[in-house]
Amino acid sequence: MLVTRERPGELAVKLLEQGATVIHVPLIAVVDAADGGRALRDALSRLDQYDWLVVTSPAGAERVGAAARLVPGVRLAAVGTATARVLRRESVRPVDLVPDVQRVDGLVAAFQAESLTPQRVLIAQADIAPPTLADALRGGGHDVTTVTAYRTVPHEPDRDAASDADAVLFASGSAVESWCRAFGPTGPPIAIAIGPSTAAVADRFGLKLAAVSTDHSLDGLVDELARRWTGSGVGRGSPSASEVITDVPELPGSKHTGRTETG
Repeated sequence: MLVTRERPGELAVKLLEQGATVIHVPLIAVVDAADGGRALRDALSRLDQYDWLVVTSPAGAERVGAAARLVPGVRLAAVGTATARVLRRESVRPVDLVPDVQRVDGLVAAFQAESLTPQRVLIAQADIAPPTLADALRGGGHDVTTVTAYRTVPHEPDRDAASDADAVLFASGSAVESWCRAFGPTGPPIAIAIGPSTAAVADRFGLKLAAVSTDHSLDGLVDELARRWTGSGVGRGSPSASEVITDVPELPGSKHTGRTETG
């Protein structure tokens, strides 16, 4: 099992518990913003001026959690359960809003339903984050400030370790882009995207997909892999038949209905 995220994390733990051999080949590294984090520190020093602090990734949650702990009056929102778990751990307090549809559009819809009057919102995000979330919240009448919490930079992968994989799962467009920049528009026999926006990035880079999950969630992605794997004949009779390259943040232990294409 080859894990391509910056850190193996909970996914690797779950795989090890199931008896898998986990090989970690990161494609990106998360580093401080170009200004060394000055803008983030400045924004967090004025956190009591905001009604909401919103994060869209575990890396962002790690960088704002300590400040959120000191300002109990600001409400916390996270785009999905993995991000919320990190934010809750770092802030030592509950996360007020986690959408059932774990995508930016799901977060916007949940926020609008929760906040019926204009709110002051601080969004801490990656340097490459599109303006979609901020623009949508501004369109809903809210006063939105964005700040770069971190940068993602390419990490030269161990190509030998990745060469024998049988399948790759892409849970975001950035995962597809990182893969294609590292390996070009080729991949293992089975490549599956979690949803249409991720598939669109694959199409832009010329990466051929075997499937796009119809349920845009981690469970849907894994179910789609199972369906494709059963009929593919890939790896049959080989000890490597269970090896899967994956870029999902966690391996769910039970079924859920949340959708998680974050783009």
